[in-house]
Amino acid sequence: MAHAQDKYYIPHGTKWPILMSVGLFTFFLGVSSGLNGGSFTVPVVMGLGLVLTIIFLWFGEVIGESEQGTYNDQVDSSFRIGMMWFIFSEVMFFAVFFGALFYARQLALPWLGGEGNNFFTNLFIWQGFENAWPSNGPADVGGDFETMGPWGVPAINTALLLTSGVTITVAHHALKENNRRILGIFLAMTFLLGFIFMGFQAYEYIHAYQDLNLKMTTGIYGSTFFMLTGFHGMHVTIGAIMLLVIWLRCLRGHFTPKHHFAFEAVAWYWHFVDVVWLGLFIFIYWV
Repeated sequence: MAHAQDKYYIPHGTKWPILMSVGLFTFFLGVSSGLNGGSFTVPVVMGLGLVLTIIFLWFGEVIGESEQGTYNDQVDSSFRIGMMWFIFSEVMFFAVFFGALFYARQLALPWLGGEGNNFFTNLFIWQGFENAWPSNGPADVGGDFETMGPWGVPAINTALLLTSGVTITVAHHALKENNRRILGIFLAMTFLLGFIFMGFQAYEYIHAYQDLNLKMTTGIYGSTFFMLTGFHGMHVTIGAIMLLVIWLRCLRGHFTPKHHFAFEAVAWYWHFVDVVWLGLFIFIYWV
């Protein structure tokens, strides 16, 4: 068992990091095998099952230590710094995909269209290619498709996430005031809005594939659309699950107005998800 002293925290030994490494290695070994035409079902299922089991047990151990008062102020500070760096890494993760979108739209397509000093590209390599967005690539490699407009489902999802940002803030203030009833209601509203968002996104993907012929293979527009919205959807799913767990912990009486880092960490993550969606709505659906 870990123990706290007046100033320093000395953690106990743990098996979870090495087991998590084994689970992730098994999972990605299966994924890489599948991408190269091999058998992937068994290692993917085994790896994913091991990862989920470890997450459940590892987080349960940390929650137990927290509720027993094991952690001191130094640990709380280290948790906050760690969460800040984690969110920064997530910002950089999405910056890569937004950067790819910017590169394709502002640099690659004009180059292929013969702008600047690259007119030979347009004359001899991709003759007649026009710099226009959305693009299915030179020689219409992506096939015919329709774009996903900003109104309808994307606008509804924007309203859902913006509303969830308000509800999580209300829940946070309720926790600080020790108003458990308001906390439970608005926290439940937050994760429900998150799951509703995912339901609409699933509907949007079905509509894109069946009605718009918009797929991952639909040129640079299709690939960037699904990479950005897909990874964001994965983050919304993870965030909604974390909110659900925090809600269940609140029902069990966890957290106090002064000590509730886990709640704050999930709230930070959820606000990050909201901000990323605004960028997606503007640059993927609207502009």
